[in-house]
Amino acid sequence: MEKIIINGPNELYGKIEVHSSKNSILPILSASILAEGKVILKNCPKITDIENMLKILDSLGCEVSFIDGTITIDGQNASKCNISAELSKNLRSSIFMLGSILSRFKYAKIAYPGGCDIGKRPIDLHILGLKKLNAKIIENFDGIECIGENLKGNLVDLSFPSVGATENIMLAAVKAKGDTTILNAASEPEIVDLQNFLNKMGAKISGAGTKKISIVGVAELKGVEYSPISDRIVAGTLLIATAMCGGEVVLNNFNCRHLESLVSILRKSACKVKCKNDKIYIQSKKKLNFLSKIITAPYPGFPTDLQAQIVAAMAVANGVSEVKETIFETRFKYIDELKKMGADITVNGNTATINGVRQLTGAKVFAKDLRGGAALILAGLAAFSKTEVFDIYHIDRGYESIEKMLHRLGADIVRGKIEE
Repeated sequence: MEKIIINGPNELYGKIEVHSSKNSILPILSASILAEGKVILKNCPKITDIENMLKILDSLGCEVSFIDGTITIDGQNASKCNISAELSKNLRSSIFMLGSILSRFKYAKIAYPGGCDIGKRPIDLHILGLKKLNAKIIENFDGIECIGENLKGNLVDLSFPSVGATENIMLAAVKAKGDTTILNAASEPEIVDLQNFLNKMGAKISGAGTKKISIVGVAELKGVEYSPISDRIVAGTLLIATAMCGGEVVLNNFNCRHLESLVSILRKSACKVKCKNDKIYIQSKKKLNFLSKIITAPYPGFPTDLQAQIVAAMAVANGVSEVKETIFETRFKYIDELKKMGADITVNGNTATINGVRQLTGAKVFAKDLRGGAALILAGLAAFSKTEVFDIYHIDRGYESIEKMLHRLGADIVRGKIEE
């Protein structure tokens, strides 16, 4: 077992390349099984969520390699169409495989997916979408069975713009007979990335990035080489870290438009932020001021995956701030850990009120989930004295060696073994 040790406070300086997006790579990996040739993905981080998805593809019979940031998938000899509970429990995104396996084999069976414990994340919209495409769904205590011998395009009107459901419907509809229209579709950049990847393979999809996606079913898809978009949550985490700790950082290989909601908030809070081409520059010299209430929302609103990190920054900002979480109902578990460090935060339902303190103090804290764990790392960077973060396997799901990334920016941070 490992922990991350931080000696603070730190200021951050330097340049860093943002790797490809976890939330793009996972559905793209799911789509790779639809190709009639090899799929090659560039600039991929070595994180456990991606490694677990590759294990799933391997279990289906795909040939998989992951060398120096490049993933190669050859699914031409894949023959299995079920995902075991052992593999599914480690990865929420295993649910994406439902649409792609169904699309290829006309049958799919998957155990219920796992992932972070941040509240209910029902898959009813996934199921309803697949049913609209003429799939027969059988649910029981150990998983989901889908029969899709005659998948047909249809109108799918989502009651909520779910990212996962939108992606699953796209994967199932891409080879279905006829036309499919998804209304109230999620519009996140990762949806656009999946569309671009599938279209490069030979799909006929338009409208991603809007609330209406149109899909014309095709007979086959070819193998391609592709570079997924950069990870906006990793970029956002680094921007918030610099904002709360102070310093000057340049993020390369990132589209600033993907984080406009955060950039706008940071500019108002006393940070200098410049965006040019594929670079973001941030400078922070003063104590932060968060003047408005932040409410998480589907894109282009403020990302729920940056909620914990912005709360950590508010914990050392001037005045009283407020954050309302509207996506996941138990995403404040990390707050008790921040309180161990001296944060003054109260939670009422889905709203956290943060009374900024002059200084946090290092403590032993435990990551409860991926993004909450990242928030504790940020708090440790800004805190006085030593912070030890335990259960960092959560953090490793979405950040490639977060301690090395921050050390390159000058942070006093290392990964260490936990003594038995």
